[in-house]
Amino acid sequence: MKHNVILWIGDLNYRISDLDVDSVKDLIIKKDFETLHSYDQLKRQIDEKAVFLGFKEGDIDFQPTYKYDTGSDKWDTSEKCRIPAWCDRILWKGKNIQQEHYQSHMTVRSSDHKPVSSMLVIGIKRVNSEAYKKTFEEIVRNIDKMENECIPSLSLSKREFNFKDVKFMQHQAETLSLLNDGQVPCQFEFILKPNESTYSKPWLTANPCKGFIPEGGSVVIELEVFVNRSTAPDLNCGKQEIEDILVLHLERGKDYFISVTGNYLPSCYGTSIYSLCHMREPIKDMPIKTLLELAETSPDNDAETTEKPLDIPKELWMMVDHLFRNAVNQEDLFQQPGLRSEFAEIRDCLDSGIPDSLPGSNHSVAEALLLFLDALPEPVIPFCFYQQCLDSCSSAGQCEKVISTLPQCHKNVFNYLAAFLRELLKNSASNRLDVSILGKKKK
Repeated sequence: MKHNVILWIGDLNYRISDLDVDSVKDLIIKKDFETLHSYDQLKRQIDEKAVFLGFKEGDIDFQPTYKYDTGSDKWDTSEKCRIPAWCDRILWKGKNIQQEHYQSHMTVRSSDHKPVSSMLVIGIKRVNSEAYKKTFEEIVRNIDKMENECIPSLSLSKREFNFKDVKFMQHQAETLSLLNDGQVPCQFEFILKPNESTYSKPWLTANPCKGFIPEGGSVVIELEVFVNRSTAPDLNCGKQEIEDILVLHLERGKDYFISVTGNYLPSCYGTSIYSLCHMREPIKDMPIKTLLELAETSPDNDAETTEKPLDIPKELWMMVDHLFRNAVNQEDLFQQPGLRSEFAEIRDCLDSGIPDSLPGSNHSVAEALLLFLDALPEPVIPFCFYQQCLDSCSSAGQCEKVISTLPQCHKNVFNYLAAFLRELLKNSASNRLDVSILGKKKK
């Protein structure tokens, strides 16, 4: 030992093991600190000579000093509900040391810890000023070294990710490997960026988004991109792009910045009825500038357009026409799910116009139709008409009046779908469909 006396003071972060929070609090209420101390991690490790060889600590006859609600004497009431523990400790090593008292200070409420203090009477030799100076400088150097060694550190497999040709409701994932190359365990978490409510854009997730890595250990994180009905509209027209920066934070360490980029293939899924009626070409062939202009144009200004729009979206027509020609007698239509792989083929066909007939089973086409309607940014009956519809639901005449006031493209789609549903009901003897089934919202 390089010093006659060593005092080790601080938040050593040792906890209480093998007891639940209720058992710990019960022992505290009974002031049975001796029993509680027997479950203390630091005491156990010192007794086992695993750490702090030769160090001593006085008897603990005060309640745990962690964790309290800041500003009070209440135990932690947060969601984590930390188990009380003696995190803040004072240890010593050397000769001629006598502890007069060891206590906590419950009146200090500025932290979630209660500070501890100890009165130690230490016999010392007369100080040699020159030797003292040299020793002090060496201590400072050692402390700096210790602090640097205790800073968590990670090695990342890569910091830039590019997702190519992202499509509607098609998962894409890549892996990010984290290696703890520091000398201490570390905790990581993807944290919020300024003025944002989540750590990532809604189409991006990281799993796991936080965790613990032991010294020398590693974790594999899956970065997944998935565009659904809520994120597709802005991506379709270019208001948003596949672009984000993830901030990976190490507790007591630095932040790492991970770039996520990619390109999204616009789809009829998540595109408005109005926009689709003004596209004679497949959406895949439309310039992004045109898609943005259509998305920002109100159906009320339709008279300003020079080219006559389609009566209904061609994509909707392809799906309904396919079902009309092939599935009016199909049992369990709209009730039996389709195949995910066939939906992808149907989506690509609608977006590219290739081939000119839809692939997949009738059930897959029916589900693709339901997904198409569900993904519309503005439903067939626009949101602003909902109250009128509720007020008119008891009168067929009033309902017809409400329908007549819909924007033209929405009215055309409503009438087209209603006509198709009537055809299905005409064949109810074979397809076993009825009004209650067709009117049921698909979960």
